[in-house]
Amino acid sequence: MRYDALIIGGSFAGLSAAMQLARANRAVCVVDGGEPRNRFAAASHGFFGQDGMPPGEMLAQARGKLAAYPSVRFVDGLAREATVEGDGFAIKVDGGPSLISRKLVLAFGLKDDLPDLPGLRERWGATVNHCPYCHGYEFLHRPLGVLNLHAHSAFQAQLIADWGPTTFFLNGGARPDDETSARLAARNVTIEPEKVVALEGESPDLTGVRLADGRFVELASLFVAPRTSFQCPIAEQLGCVLDDGPLGRVIQTDATKQTSVPGVYAAGDIARPMHNATFASADGVMAGAGVHHALIFG
Repeated sequence: MRYDALIIGGSFAGLSAAMQLARANRAVCVVDGGEPRNRFAAASHGFFGQDGMPPGEMLAQARGKLAAYPSVRFVDGLAREATVEGDGFAIKVDGGPSLISRKLVLAFGLKDDLPDLPGLRERWGATVNHCPYCHGYEFLHRPLGVLNLHAHSAFQAQLIADWGPTTFFLNGGARPDDETSARLAARNVTIEPEKVVALEGESPDLTGVRLADGRFVELASLFVAPRTSFQCPIAEQLGCVLDDGPLGRVIQTDATKQTSVPGVYAAGDIARPMHNATFASADGVMAGAGVHHALIFG
């Protein structure tokens, strides 16, 4: 079967794109590996009408509603390879037969490349977090920390201070320049130069961090902004133009979410520097509409 659109990734962006095409009665196939980026979080916050809902439940509900449309098919598995075939695309999924489509939507998401720090990984999405808009309110007015990973971390520390008294852990890195130090001081951010050696407390709870000199700093949550990488190699295989974002590469798209490769669209965290479930869903809507327009007029 040749689909009108093949969507790689079945999270907020991918399912939103698929819904627009399903409601246009177009043949759509959603390929999903079942590892959404937010699977580590117990609740999703800030999403319209869904604040506090477990992200897995939100995705299950969305997938169930999408499955009610007869033109939609789901394939569970990882997309491994993409090639141009005629005026469309062929996608190989986990060694199975190729799936053929006229248009392609990349929505496979990112993975967070977490720092190798004892006690951090098992707390990710609970008491070690990235986005304060998603997880800051739950730690309001309690002691917070930001781990220095790159130049963007100082900005993150200034931001986090709105939620609680904040310590910026340089983690053995260089002290910020005078201008940045002044901005941190204006936000009442404490600068701690010593290296962090471990997170402590009964996981997933966090009581604080242990420093290399033996001192213990009490924390309710540690915020980090890890580097990111694509969960799937298909954008590179197809030759999509990539941009350097503050935390990793993103796929360059136009206003309709089409990439530099005709017929290939991208939506969600992989296609924007700022990551948020609402943005991802909105991007998916735009990509789905863009694909539908291209099927008619392109």
